[in-house]
Amino acid sequence: MTSDTAVVNSAHHEEATRFSVLGALSFSHFLNDMIQSLILAIYPLIKGEFNLSFAQIGLITLTYQVTASLLQPVIGLYTDKHPKPYSVAVGMMFTLVGILCLASAEQFGTILFAAALVGTGSAVFHPESSRIARLASGGKHGLAQSVFQVGGNTGSAMGPLLAAWIIIPFGRSSLAWFSLAALTAIIVLFNVGRWYKAHRAANRGNKAASTSVTLPARTVAISIGVLILLIFSKYFYIASISSYYTFYLISKFGLSVRDAQIDLFIFLFAAALGTLLGGPLGDRIGRKYVIWGSIFGVAPFSLALPHVGLTATVILTVFIGLIISSAFSAILVYAQELIPGRVGAVSGLFFGFAFGIGGVGAALLGKLADLTDIATVYQVCAYLPLLGLLTVFLPNLKRRAPAAA
Repeated sequence: MTSDTAVVNSAHHEEATRFSVLGALSFSHFLNDMIQSLILAIYPLIKGEFNLSFAQIGLITLTYQVTASLLQPVIGLYTDKHPKPYSVAVGMMFTLVGILCLASAEQFGTILFAAALVGTGSAVFHPESSRIARLASGGKHGLAQSVFQVGGNTGSAMGPLLAAWIIIPFGRSSLAWFSLAALTAIIVLFNVGRWYKAHRAANRGNKAASTSVTLPARTVAISIGVLILLIFSKYFYIASISSYYTFYLISKFGLSVRDAQIDLFIFLFAAALGTLLGGPLGDRIGRKYVIWGSIFGVAPFSLALPHVGLTATVILTVFIGLIISSAFSAILVYAQELIPGRVGAVSGLFFGFAFGIGGVGAALLGKLADLTDIATVYQVCAYLPLLGLLTVFLPNLKRRAPAAA
């Protein structure tokens, strides 16, 4: 981690990309999302232990993600005006308490409370971490967001694998061991907070040039609306896989819980790899083209998925994960450039909406699965990536000089 003294003595103009800071944020994001993904990964275990319906499974996801959704824009807007360097570490403390509650829960209400705590931790962590990543980018905003995001997506991918290796064999109480991961993240994020505080002190009063293009308010509003619809398409579809893919594999192909978790890991790991592509590619060729390809480009694979065998299903989900996951970094940086000076609010809005629509999607799809069957979920969701056609309404943003957050 860069020392406070080194930060104070750094140039006040365009800085080099701070890969040590980005690495620390990405590692913390890995630990944060790994813990959060354990909630999704142990759904088959919880469903059997508490005799839950699919709708109740969806309610767990809804509680976690709506908590994060409602709080993130508010926290982002507040920290735009009142930056809190150590808030990222505080957010992880909520996650730590939540995972301990989940490990010891004896009734469904406690599981919902634990999910709400983890959601609160996510709400505090993401907006300010995204701002710090932008500050550490050295002008490579897409790259910085991709490095930050790949940690989270890799952590999400590890959840099913850890569930298969540790939690399913040793029981839900073994979740308590993952509090050590949260504690590690708190320590790392405290040091990130020190860098952020020193960076602000060193650059107080400096105004960097902006990459943002001044657009009419109506154009900005339409563009934000389109981006939100694209987020809806992406995360509603992802909710169908992250929450119900294991049940689909067990029901349609007769897989064991362990084997289904491994196949879910394969999808999530492919999604983590895809995350690393979207940001740098957007820096190079333009974010609009990355957004277009990463949403609409999934449609051929999603439409084929409900009609193929096990091997083809796994292969198709790899392509879906690689392609669809490249969208978020590009969408987030594009939105930040549409509304300059509101990094926290924009990050909170888009992280929050992504979490919220994922939660709503999980609840609605769970109800659909209860009323029909799990295969119907994938037949309905197959058409969601076609919303990627809306990208045609986004204006092209031309880059100017590097911008600060």
